[in-house]
Amino acid sequence: MMKVTAIFDIGKTNKKFFLFDENYQEVFKTYSHFEEIEDEDGFPADDLAAIQDWIKTIFHQILQNKAYQVEAVNFSTYGASFVHIDQKGQPVAPLYNYTKPYSDDILQSFYDKYGSALKIAKETASPPLQMLNAGLQLYWLKYAKPQIFNKIRWSLHLPQYISFLFTGIPVSDYTSIGCHTMLWDFEKKDYHDWVYAEEIDKILPPIISANTSINKNYDGQIIKMGIGIHDSSAALLPYLQADKKPFLLISTGTWSISLNPYKEEILTEEDLLLDCLNYMRIDGKPVKAARLFLGNEYRIQVEKLCTHFGKAYGYHRKIKFDKALYHRLKLNELPHFHFESINLPRTQPEMTRLDVFENFKTAFHQLMIELVELQVQSVERAIGDTPIQKIYIDGGFADNDIYLQLLKRHFTNYTLYTAKSPLGSALGAAMMLSDRVINKEFLKNNYALKKLTLAKLIAKNG
Repeated sequence: MMKVTAIFDIGKTNKKFFLFDENYQEVFKTYSHFEEIEDEDGFPADDLAAIQDWIKTIFHQILQNKAYQVEAVNFSTYGASFVHIDQKGQPVAPLYNYTKPYSDDILQSFYDKYGSALKIAKETASPPLQMLNAGLQLYWLKYAKPQIFNKIRWSLHLPQYISFLFTGIPVSDYTSIGCHTMLWDFEKKDYHDWVYAEEIDKILPPIISANTSINKNYDGQIIKMGIGIHDSSAALLPYLQADKKPFLLISTGTWSISLNPYKEEILTEEDLLLDCLNYMRIDGKPVKAARLFLGNEYRIQVEKLCTHFGKAYGYHRKIKFDKALYHRLKLNELPHFHFESINLPRTQPEMTRLDVFENFKTAFHQLMIELVELQVQSVERAIGDTPIQKIYIDGGFADNDIYLQLLKRHFTNYTLYTAKSPLGSALGAAMMLSDRVINKEFLKNNYALKKLTLAKLIAKNG
């Protein structure tokens, strides 16, 4: 019978379940997708009841499977979400969607009481994001839906609620609190004054570290149970454990997030205005993050290119970096042009005119030059004056040859590594419950870690 660690990895789109062996190798995986339901206001929300049923069913099936002996279970989920439970541990409200519109009147009342948006953002290292600031969800509930708020005994961050389903013990953890919640005062290292003034602290459970575990008898088996961890913090853990020297991680996907776990200074107003925020490590130390909606912009713009040039979506993935074309574009030997931004901070007024490009390849190179220019600015904001010499790149853009080569051509004084792992935050959640230490060799073997050097790029591309 194989000894395994079970991980529930709850994303916004897919709900995944993994089993890892004692060497962190994936030995089983399944996932499910649930149709959204509507909350009481008619806005889409995750179907919490269906997710709970799936979690309990899957776990029961694995416990009955004679091929595996489950020794531990942990939970990684997306952030900015609370489950509100009553004295009996039952949810009293839907799992509100963090994209749900926020009441202007209630938001204004908050800032009238506690200071300007920029002041609160600076103290809590959380840009003003309305429902994405999970603390503001609690304030909204108190004043918009007092009949629900008054039933709440505990408000649990989503990772800790999934853990609560197994342990029955309500807790909070630093990684969830640090997820742009507007709850935490990073200078005080405590909840912000507004949390105490509104008596929100009375419904927030005790804070414990995400590497805490609870031994629990579950269906007759003693299992080590984790308290859950925010997925972005979990994804950073393998790198933190494998590399003891300062580094930056660019985690790419729909969002490109540059994570600097070595920057402990309070964020400046400029940082906040440029979409920087702090996450937290499992010990409560800050992680400076600079966000960029890069993957979303990339997808929209590539769709436009494919439509204009009559190419099927996916054609762009075959295009490799063309050094000669790159220099022609940089030297303005071709018609100079800027893409009109959809969701990124651009200042030029031009409208998108794809007819200025001779072909898809040229237009795609120009698009990538402009996107990487924004990526470079985001990375530099995250690094600041931290003595970092290494940059790890994982996620979707780790496969984009043009993105990588343009990035390397800018960061010539840094060592860049690409990493590919389908496990993401699930592996970090598993590591929380193990004493096994990993090293860079582990990343190389399991993350397909590759060093990116300018010499190789030149040799490859001429």
